Order: sequence, then C-alpha cells, then structure tokens
Amino acid sequence: MLRRKLIISLCSVMVLFTSHQLLADEALAKSKNCLACHSVANKVVGPAFKDVAAKYKGDDAALVALTNKVIKGGGGVWGGIPMPPNATTSEAEAEILVNWILSL
Repeated sequence: MLRRKLIISLCSVMVLFTSHQLLADEALAKSKNCLACHSVANKVVGPAFKDVAAKYKGDDAALVALTNKVIKGGGGVWGGIPMPPNATTSEAEAEILVNWILSL
C-alpha cells in the first residue's frame, strides 16, 4: 500500500511539474509576442504550434533550425507571409520555446 501511494505521489509531482513547465513556456511565448501571430491549436497569421510540431516530428535537425528561425526570422515554409526576426529573444529562450512547441 505504501509503495502504491509513493508511485501515485511521484506521478502527481511529475504531472504538476510538466503542467507548470508547459504553462511557463506558454508564458514565455506570450512575453516574446509569439502569440500575436501563432496559437497552440489554430492558424492565425502563422501556423498553429501543433502543426509545426507535427511537421517536424522526428526531424533531428528541427531544434537547431527552428531556434535559428525564431531569432532570425524566415519565410516560405508556411506560405507567403514571412516570420519577422525576434532579436530580443536569446538563443536559450528560443530553444525553450522550440522544445515546447515540438512537444505539443
């Protein structure tokens, strides 16, 4: 019985940590104005983050490529509207954002 309670407690902590991390990364996306053009589930100006995650699933080069795209901007992959550079985002912040997006 004690072992079961311990496992349930550990699972609860993992769920809380994961939920907190997802919320923290969404908060970072808000603070960097990503959500002005993107949303998690629906296309706005740019693609939905879930669509980005699906497109790059299993692509080992995606983290580096998308981290650079967040910082430097880019275009042509999702249509004619380019993504502007986000020069106020550090490489570490961009990597956190991309890891979050790819986890959706």
